[in-house]
Amino acid sequence: MSTAGATQERPKGSAAEVFAAFAKLGLTSFGGPIAHLGYFRDEFVTRRKWLDEAAYADLVALCQFLPGPASSQVGFALGLFRAGPLGAAAAWTAFTLPSAALLVAFAYGASAFAGPSGSAALHGLKLVAVAVVAQAVIGMARTLCPDRARAGIALLAAILVSLAASALGQIAAILAGGIAGLALCRDGSTAPATALRFPVSRGAGAALLALALLLLAGLPLAASALALPGLAHFDAFYRAGALVFGGGHVVLPLLQAEVVPPGWVTEDAFLAGYGAAQAVPGPLFAFAAYLGAAMSAEPDRIAGAALCLVALFLPGLLVLAGALPFWNAFRAMPAAQAAMRGTNAAVVGILGAALYEPVFTSAVVDADDFAVALAGLFLLTAVKAPPWLVVLALAGGSVGLALMG
Repeated sequence: MSTAGATQERPKGSAAEVFAAFAKLGLTSFGGPIAHLGYFRDEFVTRRKWLDEAAYADLVALCQFLPGPASSQVGFALGLFRAGPLGAAAAWTAFTLPSAALLVAFAYGASAFAGPSGSAALHGLKLVAVAVVAQAVIGMARTLCPDRARAGIALLAAILVSLAASALGQIAAILAGGIAGLALCRDGSTAPATALRFPVSRGAGAALLALALLLLAGLPLAASALALPGLAHFDAFYRAGALVFGGGHVVLPLLQAEVVPPGWVTEDAFLAGYGAAQAVPGPLFAFAAYLGAAMSAEPDRIAGAALCLVALFLPGLLVLAGALPFWNAFRAMPAAQAAMRGTNAAVVGILGAALYEPVFTSAVVDADDFAVALAGLFLLTAVKAPPWLVVLALAGGSVGLALMG
């Protein structure tokens, strides 16, 4: 890898070394994508010195530009840089497996929440989702909608997906945001060019990008033509993962539109699992493992968890690996930057619409619920409490209110 035109050489490591480093982070990295990037910086820039500060900052910029889970993409790229393709696979597996296993266990134990106390705890997890998504909307709006043009794009996207509540409406909002960005968001500063060198050739990169697009276009056709178990699930999760811009929380409305209407997962189970995902370390995309395990349609349980988890992550990792050889030239194009500004603003609107429906409407049924959700938002934003602590506080508070009632 190189920065500012000078190639940075680092001793090559092993996949085992990468796995051990990311397994520790997978067990301890609470706090969401932004916190994960901070953990990565401390571990790989400051302590292990796998790369320097400027190279790491440029890598983060690339992953935030592309669709997909930014922190997991950064980890994947760090493993690729350190130990090649096996290192990339080791980094993703070690960082993702702990949270995925915990959420699968939660799906298996869902039947234990059938009594009054269990139902209250699940309701508390749904209120956690209200607080967490509200925090994400506020934070993303500050960063991604700093002017009237982008705020307007976010508003129009929210209206569009509210009127067309489907995965197609969300795709249309993202595309419209990119087009609007080309027309309205060309005044931003151009990022400085910094060379990045990874063991991916331009030919391999082009092939990976073509594969990502082929799967995006071909999976819906294959799922409708072939009655293969799991193919429809793989298609739905792959499409959701391909459309995530601006942070992991954006996957919430995309997945909800894919799994709840066909009856694969109930609305209550979906929101309870999303709340539980806030209490575990590692990537938020591990929520896919819970959904796969909790599905009423086959494959479910372990097979469904593995299928949905891989499908959700796959497009972002393919696009990242494919983009690495072309990033330096592409990021300098003003039109590309303008389109991404509009796209990022649109995803704020999509997430804002999801905050109301289904998150708020399915969780807040009275004034007590509203007060609990506000308390959770206060803990997250003003107190800066870790999400796992907010999960314990709100779930425990709901159980307490149920027992007193």
